[in-house]
Amino acid sequence: MSEAASTNTPKPSSSVKLVLLGEAAVGKSSLVLRFVNNDFQENKEPTIGAAFLTQKCSLPTRTIKFEIWDTAGQERFASLAPMYYRNAQAALVVYDVTKPSSLTKAKHWVAELQRQASPGIVIALVGNKLDLTNDGSEASENPQAEGQHESSGANGEDAAEENQEEPEETAGDARKIPAREARTYADEEGLLFFETSAKTGVNVVEVFTAIANAIPESSLKSGRGAGAGTGQTGLGGRSGDDARVNLGDRAAATPKEGCAC
Repeated sequence: MSEAASTNTPKPSSSVKLVLLGEAAVGKSSLVLRFVNNDFQENKEPTIGAAFLTQKCSLPTRTIKFEIWDTAGQERFASLAPMYYRNAQAALVVYDVTKPSSLTKAKHWVAELQRQASPGIVIALVGNKLDLTNDGSEASENPQAEGQHESSGANGEDAAEENQEEPEETAGDARKIPAREARTYADEEGLLFFETSAKTGVNVVEVFTAIANAIPESSLKSGRGAGAGTGQTGLGGRSGDDARVNLGDRAAATPKEGCAC
């Protein structure tokens, strides 16, 4: 009986406030939709203000409930960003691998988070739209082979360098930002780095799993991120309650993926 009770004991659960930042049309909402609902919409409407969704990520020793704020990328909404990243424990800063200006904007957001967000915030730099590059098909077959790197992993750096021996821009390839360039920047700033495709799902779960694993245990003791879930309004003029869109508890993911999405 004691063994059965121990097996059925629920894992500790903690809520983590996560914000997505980046230029308009880089695919922030599509990444969230893929993670939360395993879905992709080809012609998704631009986000107005921000959208709020939740999803759980099951780790071996705990369950992380992400409270996700997907912010609008249009410049007219930029002044609202501090309201959403305040007290956030994690951030996805997204750029489009086919659009150099989007990486410039991403660097702006990283600098702003480093200046004004909570100390110790976990930041992931994410290059989206990998499906538009010649790397996309290869990454679909082996998601771990392209675009995943943590700045602290020396072995990961060596492997990443080996993967970059081939030219990164070839005929018919829409890539404009070499993975090596973005990875070098991420290393310098101490960021997690991934290249993803919201369309095909490549590396999307891996991004959120890596963030969940990188959140310091000390910041999870309260069980809820400070400020997370409080004062949440203004999603296109709707109330906070209306904004709380949970697209459902989904079947548990495989142990390899980690997140239940």
